[in-house]
Amino acid sequence: MKYKTQMEAARNGYVTKELAQVAADEGIEEKELMQLVASGKVAIPANIRHTALHPHGIGSGLRTKINVNLGISGDCADYEREMEKVRLAEKFGAEAIMDLSNYGKTQEFRQKLIETSPAMIGTVPVYDAIGYFEKELKDITAQDFLNIVRIHAESGVDFMTIHAGLNRRSVEVFLREGRQMNIVSRGGSLLFAWMKLTGNENPFYEHYDELLDILREYDVTISLGDALRPGSIADSTDASQIAELTEIGNLTLRAWERGVQVLVEGPGHMALDEIAANMKLEKRLCHGAPYYVLGPLVTDIAPGYDHITAAIGGAIAAANGADFLCYVTPAEHLRLPDLDDVKEGIIASRIAAHAADIAKGVRGAREADFKISEARRKLDWEEIFRLSIDGEKARAYFESVPPEDRHSCSMCGKMCAVNTMNKVLGGCRNIELRGQRQERKEGQEVL
Repeated sequence: MKYKTQMEAARNGYVTKELAQVAADEGIEEKELMQLVASGKVAIPANIRHTALHPHGIGSGLRTKINVNLGISGDCADYEREMEKVRLAEKFGAEAIMDLSNYGKTQEFRQKLIETSPAMIGTVPVYDAIGYFEKELKDITAQDFLNIVRIHAESGVDFMTIHAGLNRRSVEVFLREGRQMNIVSRGGSLLFAWMKLTGNENPFYEHYDELLDILREYDVTISLGDALRPGSIADSTDASQIAELTEIGNLTLRAWERGVQVLVEGPGHMALDEIAANMKLEKRLCHGAPYYVLGPLVTDIAPGYDHITAAIGGAIAAANGADFLCYVTPAEHLRLPDLDDVKEGIIASRIAAHAADIAKGVRGAREADFKISEARRKLDWEEIFRLSIDGEKARAYFESVPPEDRHSCSMCGKMCAVNTMNKVLGGCRNIELRGQRQERKEGQEVL
């Protein structure tokens, strides 16, 4: 490609192979997509070194995408198990995977992931800095932080979470206003601690232009992290969150000036009635940049079920403008997720994303629902299983209590409404319901 980034290519009227692929997948004209990428309203995260990538577009008018978090931690350093999670994410259609490894052979794991996975790969470089440089947090230098970004970029990472909006101005607001849950972002808390320990400005903010030069060189999309996202509904839409979002809006423009693509990260925990306004606020303050949200989790009282609280919030968020959902598993706030947790989180996020796409009229979103409804009307179970998000689970449920007649399921049996209507409208003159009547006890009246 003769241009450094997807954004630069689009601004100059050049159709990259990645843009052509996204246009074909989304059913959108290349010219229309090119305008969206050029303006920053759509990002195509595609590191020039990620050769296994199947590119996806994130942003205005496109399908809502989902991300799966995984990675090696000190309490569970099982590399093969994390790769199983990668395969599971690919199987169930996750478009992106964030490697949040912070322990052990992080580079080795990340390299294997990039070499083999077609998903967009994201990282949070600040997690890796402590282990890689084997230093105490206060001894890491600003240049160290930039160097770890370069290492990730050179390895082929497509997008990176960088908490550059946590600067002295937004920190001042946070300290003045106070919060119930303080800072719940892992990367944000590390940078806040570094700033307090060293007395220095956030290195990603202070050296933002140098950071952008690294990202531009490899066409890495910057995902501007929300260090001050609310960690409880008590903290949602507070002064700290808005102060950081304002800073992120300015950083978005500075990235676009360099031709670097941008995602903006958002909350967090948030009550239902605040979600729509927050989506509109982000789009306004951040100039229409694609919005990447964690949840939002709409209540704080459901540990063990936070894939549900997040899916509720995610559906509302995406229906009101969010473009990219980060999955949440049932293990959120409790432990590193296992394979079952990962699957539950992916499915919940996919349901939320698809429901939102229907609501906002994304091209072709209703087609899958039309097809499965046709299969249901015909009671074509094999087609129903094929079209389901999780056909294996649907089949297992159906076959766990097999019906006497496969033109029904064990819920309704011979009283199946669909089967009854098919027969009556097909001209059948006798609907046989015998076998459904319960035996009467002596003296009981017939109803």
